[in-house]
Amino acid sequence: MARPKVVITGGAGFIGSHVADALVGEADVVAIDHLKAGKRANLAKALKAGATLVKRDLLRGDLRPIFRRADVVYHFAANPDVRLDRRGTKPTIDENIVATYRVLEACRLAEVPRIVFASTSTVYGEAKVVPTPEDYSPLEPISVYGASKLAGEALLSAYAHTFGVQAFVFRLANVVGGRSGHGVVVDFVRKLVRNPKRLEILGSDPGTAKSYVHVDDVVTGMLAGQRGASGPFSVYNVGSEDAITVRALADAICAEVGLRGVEYAWTGGAGGGRGWAGDVRTMQLALDRLKRTGWRPRKSSEEAVRLAARDAFSSMNKPRDA
Repeated sequence: MARPKVVITGGAGFIGSHVADALVGEADVVAIDHLKAGKRANLAKALKAGATLVKRDLLRGDLRPIFRRADVVYHFAANPDVRLDRRGTKPTIDENIVATYRVLEACRLAEVPRIVFASTSTVYGEAKVVPTPEDYSPLEPISVYGASKLAGEALLSAYAHTFGVQAFVFRLANVVGGRSGHGVVVDFVRKLVRNPKRLEILGSDPGTAKSYVHVDDVVTGMLAGQRGASGPFSVYNVGSEDAITVRALADAICAEVGLRGVEYAWTGGAGGGRGWAGDVRTMQLALDRLKRTGWRPRKSSEEAVRLAARDAFSSMNKPRDA
């Protein structure tokens, strides 16, 4: 039998490259990435095993030839930063909404039967029910990033019900692990490498309380969710079964990299423990729906953070010619 064709947008990025590693043994994997945030090095293992990398900006050109004859498209390409930077809102709208529309339209014209979308826990906003189930309402994101991902979910639902594609949405907790180029774990490790005695932390002690999930659990969760779904549009939460505060996270990272007596310098943030405007104070996802497929997260939030810190510290201390 012919091997299935799998296309991964953002395939040289953090989550995309791990999915490529997981699938390259059983599928012809095509990774699309403009290589501004993603790195070819992230795909080294998958490329050696036969994957293909196509350098392409999803906001430009005709995407249909790439998606032609694809059995499934994993759409991970996005602006991943919850915090807005000096460029304002336009990059988030373009890269998370416009690019998603262009991918969906190309998939429709290429008659791709399945699409997998990486969404986020931030679509729930400040949920009043924690752990938060997939059917929680109303969905009121408090960040432009969360709003852009919710818009992407709505587009997937519309295309699934209108054009017959089967769509899968995975709302992810804070994903950590090797190859991550941003986020609180990488940020803290980078700061500690520069100054092992003092750690600046956005917000006020003890900070927000959130769930962290290791990228390996995300990959297995996405595969399990697809096996367990039957309708045109399916939504799954993916996370760990607990949450930790920013202080506990900082303690775990300091311990993992062998530091004691680090001074924590809290900035005050945006109030209520938030590090910035749009930061959710409390987040933990209900996992019952995905667990019914037989999947379970193998790591707690602290275990995921410790392993991610170890990977980040090792990466930052590699010799330049390694």
